[in-house]
Amino acid sequence: MNFLSCTKHTLNVKYFYAVNEIPNEVWQELNCTENLYYNPKYLAALQQTHPKIQFAYVVLFEEAKAVAIATIQIVDFYLDSVQNNMQSIVEWIKCIGRKLRVLSPEKPFKILTCGNTFVSGEHGIFIKDDQNKNEIILKVAKAVIDFTNLKPQNKVDFFMLKDFENESLFITDELHDEGYNSFSVEPNMVLKLEHTWVGLDDYLSALKTKFRVKAKKALKLSEALKIEDVTVGRLKDLLPEMKTLYKTVATKSSFNLGDFNMNTYKILKDNLGDAYFLRAYWLEDKLVGFLSGIFNQNSLDAHFVGIDYARNKEYAIYQRMLYDYILIGIQKKVTMINFGRTASEIKSSVGAVPQDLTIYLRHKKTITNRILSLFLKRIQPSEFKEKHPFKIMNQ
Repeated sequence: MNFLSCTKHTLNVKYFYAVNEIPNEVWQELNCTENLYYNPKYLAALQQTHPKIQFAYVVLFEEAKAVAIATIQIVDFYLDSVQNNMQSIVEWIKCIGRKLRVLSPEKPFKILTCGNTFVSGEHGIFIKDDQNKNEIILKVAKAVIDFTNLKPQNKVDFFMLKDFENESLFITDELHDEGYNSFSVEPNMVLKLEHTWVGLDDYLSALKTKFRVKAKKALKLSEALKIEDVTVGRLKDLLPEMKTLYKTVATKSSFNLGDFNMNTYKILKDNLGDAYFLRAYWLEDKLVGFLSGIFNQNSLDAHFVGIDYARNKEYAIYQRMLYDYILIGIQKKVTMINFGRTASEIKSSVGAVPQDLTIYLRHKKTITNRILSLFLKRIQPSEFKEKHPFKIMNQ
């Protein structure tokens, strides 16, 4: 987020319920589509394949010129979908909710997310560089609340603005004055690539002996895997098995806002072409893994993966995927790889470092929001042992 400020001006708000309703001149005025997360082709792919999610878009205008856009996604969220290290907190919420009769854990909560349900990072609010960021953040926070009063189907229980990096917090912390509670979530794991690396051997040479031996062992174990770059034409045949592999990974996550519809892959490939990629991993005639990713400006963002865990250890499937992401990033000459917020320790072992992320959350009711603040104080990102695999830290 760029932090340049200017004097206050009158900002007008317009709401759109579909990407194709937004006039072309808005995209031209914002000049934001090089960032694929604010590209209508990307946003349309998500909206087209997730009918259970209500999508909307908030556009802020100054003197008839678009100056900011925010994406809205309303999802149904069940407390029972939270797993692993957060289950004790969920039981605490249920207990408090029953006693005070303000939370119903048996029914889904409707959460309005200003951000991207399926991607970690600041991908929810785009603001032009010459604008007052503080003013616009507060305006967006008010606009999403006003949005819920427009139509009955817009009603929600929670408002969430996600995932802000540390350097944005001096702006976004003003949301506390609007009743929002902040909490830290699992960090995004980021690997910066050296411009001198031209192949995987250069990356391996930069590792300390222990980690280079580990990498070479994983590459050796995975030699039995056949690797296929997946085209649009192949997706129809592979999707059923890919869905099964994706589910095995998704169920291990402690927190998912929504299930990603794998049919989105075809539209993403159609809409984005080579900017979106898929790779399949075969053991003889059996699909045992896949990865996906997006090239966004100067970064490679790892998307969803699927893994056959029964064969993962023997053939180092997931480790091979991580090294393949690194190789692809080097070949495409990106400056960084965003690995996302799961499996932090193994990502740390290949050189990724944690990038802290903060979420702002509030309940529509004041009393419940106070209870929520107590709950959020108990949330802490999972601890992991950070590794330092490089001889000389390139981060």
